[in-house]
Amino acid sequence: MNKYLYGIDFGTSNSALSIFDEAKNEIVETITIPSILYFPKELDQTDEITYTVGKHAIQEYVNDGMEGRFMKSIKRVLPRSSFIDTRVGSHKLTAANLVTFIIKDLKQKADTLIGEDCKKAIFGRPVFFDDDDASKDELAHKRLRLAAEKAGFEQIAFQFEPIGAAFAYEQSIKQKERVLVADLGGGTTDFTFIELNPKRNEKKDRREDIFATGGIYIGGDSFDAAFMYQQGTPHFGRGVLYESSPGKMLDLPLSFFTNICSWEKMNFFNGQKIKNDLGMYFYLSKNNPKFKNLLTLTEHNLGYSVFQAIEKTKVELSNSLQSTFQYKQLGIEICDRINLESYNQIIEKDLNKISQYLDTFLVQHQIKTSDINSLFLTGGTSLVQGVQQLFKQKFPNTPINSGDNFISVAKGLAYSGYLFDEL
Repeated sequence: MNKYLYGIDFGTSNSALSIFDEAKNEIVETITIPSILYFPKELDQTDEITYTVGKHAIQEYVNDGMEGRFMKSIKRVLPRSSFIDTRVGSHKLTAANLVTFIIKDLKQKADTLIGEDCKKAIFGRPVFFDDDDASKDELAHKRLRLAAEKAGFEQIAFQFEPIGAAFAYEQSIKQKERVLVADLGGGTTDFTFIELNPKRNEKKDRREDIFATGGIYIGGDSFDAAFMYQQGTPHFGRGVLYESSPGKMLDLPLSFFTNICSWEKMNFFNGQKIKNDLGMYFYLSKNNPKFKNLLTLTEHNLGYSVFQAIEKTKVELSNSLQSTFQYKQLGIEICDRINLESYNQIIEKDLNKISQYLDTFLVQHQIKTSDINSLFLTGGTSLVQGVQQLFKQKFPNTPINSGDNFISVAKGLAYSGYLFDEL
């Protein structure tokens, strides 16, 4: 019987699993799914928790009239100590529970392909789950391991995601290179400076080839949040005034709008107190139609569909100079023409943070531009034109390569079997 291990990249937006045949030293198949969960509206206390994952979750959510609980960007709650659990119907679900559902779905699909119950997996993890906060990082790592165990894995190892991406890139080169790998995902941007050599890709222990790793808690979700705040929230009442006392008009609370810019907060932006507050401020704003859009957004769980429109705009601007941020649902109508220059201004603050972190990373590890033979960019966010331009400006004379932006990490993780020799 063949001996398999799985390389699993549990991502903020998408998750991937590569099946690795250790006997043949090759990847058999790679599976990808959106990192999305949907729970039907009615869940009785005596019922076992029911849910759907990935594309099926999206379809069920739409079929059910966008009711129930729809969750994405779950990876971002892993380091949050304030997140203990969330109630779905009468069930309380922890962060590990939510992650387990997605990992289990991937595992079941892969097990079906190989015809056995694989117990061995290497999981990717960002260099830092939440910048360099050690306590949050430890909490996220612990929760991810618990989710892996709950999903049915017994032999578990972890590898930094950009190192996984590097090992995937190594399969394509013909000579030794010192490579700066940038993995730009939905939640984080991670860097690794590593020496790759196709003559060494079957060597078990590659620790001596890894010179430096680091990362920052900024990714595609950060760009989407900035876009939602700048371009989206004015359609939901930001800038609208309410009458706090007779004749005295004030701006609506900013927290309403910052919360709808963060998906992990919007997931849980449905408590009764918040609903009551929204209703009160709607009345005090003299039933302002823009603020009515916010009530519609929250009451009908439209957050995902709005962020889909934002994502569509971002993707279009990765390939062209203009796009339209367009959304029409239940009385909410948005049709804003956006050009690339305007979009780059919206995400400029986050791009600058990535740029400044990279400068610090290079200085801290004494890496000169001349030391870098090539760049390897991976992750969906690496396709954003502003990101591409950032690296071209910093490294004008260094070749920039990219691969399978959504599956390269999972593939590289599958090539990291040496980690089990250290356990």
